[in-house]
Amino acid sequence: MTEAALAPTSSSPTARQVWTRTRGVVLALVLLLVAAVAIAAVRSDARHGRLDPRSADPAGSKALAQLLADQGVPTRVVTTLGEARSAAGPDTTLLIAAPDLLTRRQQTLLHSATEHSGGRTVLVSPGAPSVAGLAPGVTADPAVSFDSTLAPRCALPAALRAGSADTGGIRYTTTDPDADTCYPSDGLPTLVRVPAHSGRGDTVVLGAPDILSNDRLDEQGNASLALQLLGSRTHLVWYLPSLSDDSAGDTGRRSFFDLLPSGWLWGTLQLFIAAVLAALWRARRMGPLVPERLPVAIRASETAEGRARLYRKASARDRAATALRSATRTRLAPLIGVPPAQAHAPETLLPALAARFHGDTQALLPLLFGPPPRDDAALVSLADQLDALEREVRIS
Repeated sequence: MTEAALAPTSSSPTARQVWTRTRGVVLALVLLLVAAVAIAAVRSDARHGRLDPRSADPAGSKALAQLLADQGVPTRVVTTLGEARSAAGPDTTLLIAAPDLLTRRQQTLLHSATEHSGGRTVLVSPGAPSVAGLAPGVTADPAVSFDSTLAPRCALPAALRAGSADTGGIRYTTTDPDADTCYPSDGLPTLVRVPAHSGRGDTVVLGAPDILSNDRLDEQGNASLALQLLGSRTHLVWYLPSLSDDSAGDTGRRSFFDLLPSGWLWGTLQLFIAAVLAALWRARRMGPLVPERLPVAIRASETAEGRARLYRKASARDRAATALRSATRTRLAPLIGVPPAQAHAPETLLPALAARFHGDTQALLPLLFGPPPRDDAALVSLADQLDALEREVRIS
């Protein structure tokens, strides 16, 4: 009897069961992690040394720097805005390898330093925000060129001598009537030279970096065009903007929200909408509930014991007592001739029950309709009394 009472009717999931249920999620997370690491490694390798005149990688520009050195034009690499501004001068070509990395403040400071310097500024594939700050009057077209190799079709001497080159990329428009617009694609140029109206300097906007890279320098007229654009002055300063540059930050105090990307608010709103839609999708009922046969037969005693354990874990003695009393009244009603619809009405059930009960009839009301028990012992006592009442009614 003791062994039967202690034998559990349900058991906790084993380690193997837990693994079987969660292995799909674990595998998906592992695959996601591996894919993220692989993508990061590939992108890191692909961008290593990009447009760096010290790099011999395919995307680097060491070959061009060597050709310029052979022609007597040394290349100096700078990585801070202060160095780039101080290097601007009439005998210097300042190449900005990644203009889009510059903040609005950096663009303003750099443009003020180069505007009247008398030198040449070369912007490599600047986007809409950066080209507006570094080359006023020039705007980037949203549609890029799908043709890599383009013909000059302009009067710029450097372009005419170089011939066709791989300048296809971002296309530009300009409002300056004195500007040279070369290498057009679908009517819009991919190379624009804007002369400075207050001096001998100029700004060259290049739509693609291909003519500067090691792996494309020997194709078409890329080498000729690159050497002429960057070798027109006696010095070449190659500016590689860096996010670690102190000038990228504002001097004033900034709050936590100022450090977040500009699109964080819209991103958060989209995530909230997606979460609401997912909740509605998962909570939606596809029609009425359909009964389904269980794959195995479960004994009534196991169901009752499982439900009792849940009640006990939640200390729900009131619910347990209500369930016991309701079930007892439902079983007693047909035995004493009370309709099932009146089984839970005290004014109907109790008079009929008193006629079949030989004990104290005053105890029937608190027994069948009384308050919830105070503790577990009182609940057990209530269950015993209800069983005794039902046996007596059945025997009588």
